[in-house]
Amino acid sequence: MQFSGLLKCIIKEGLLTEADAQAHSDAAKKSKTPLISYLVNDKHISATTIATHAATEFGLPFFDLSAVDKSILPSGLVSEKLIRKHRALPLFKRGNRLFIALSDPTNFQALDDIKFHTRLNTETILVEEDKLVAAIDSFLEAADTSMTDLLDTDLDNIELSGGDEEAKDEVNSDIDDAPIVRFVNKILLDAIKKGASDIHLEPYEKTFRIRFRSDGMLSEVASPPSNIANRIISRIKVMSKMDIAERRVPQDGRIKMTPKSCKPLF
Repeated sequence: MQFSGLLKCIIKEGLLTEADAQAHSDAAKKSKTPLISYLVNDKHISATTIATHAATEFGLPFFDLSAVDKSILPSGLVSEKLIRKHRALPLFKRGNRLFIALSDPTNFQALDDIKFHTRLNTETILVEEDKLVAAIDSFLEAADTSMTDLLDTDLDNIELSGGDEEAKDEVNSDIDDAPIVRFVNKILLDAIKKGASDIHLEPYEKTFRIRFRSDGMLSEVASPPSNIANRIISRIKVMSKMDIAERRVPQDGRIKMTPKSCKPLF
């Protein structure tokens, strides 16, 4: 039998026999489960054993994710979709290099996809599968909590000006549009907090994404349903005293956000 990649390493290191390796590989494919997840979850091999042996075999640095402070992980660089798809967690950025935590040293597709979306060179840091899964859940949950906290606290202490009086009263008077109002406010505040120089609203035929530009790099921060794209854009136009009916000619506008106890943010 011919084996390659991680499975070849596992057999070479004597962690599984060829027969067992083939059987587990077939079972993982049948259940549509990544091989490492299958081996670890079914307790055929420990996550630590796989990671340490693979790090040596592939010449990659090994890192214990339990020692990392999740709050300092780079957020906004890689979308939740990519993180979950590839089970890949961005650890830190150095210049134009982004270091990615992976449990599979042969997951080159993850590196390529993240490189394509971030325009950064990607490098692998090998970690244990079980700790990676937990870290990803914790990281994404923290990001969601941060957004929720922003909605629940910061937006209650914001005064907006720059649009007409109807726009200023919209939060209280138009219940149907309240989620749109709060979402737009959240995006604007988050852009300020992250030091973004630009906010890109990008509607497509079937999708809609919002990206921030920071330090010259664009990163996706939200992907609302495409059917509310026009409402989000119209809300920003109203706040900026633009003509919401004009869609062909570029327009200029201005919004002022004033957090309590702070100077106005333009």
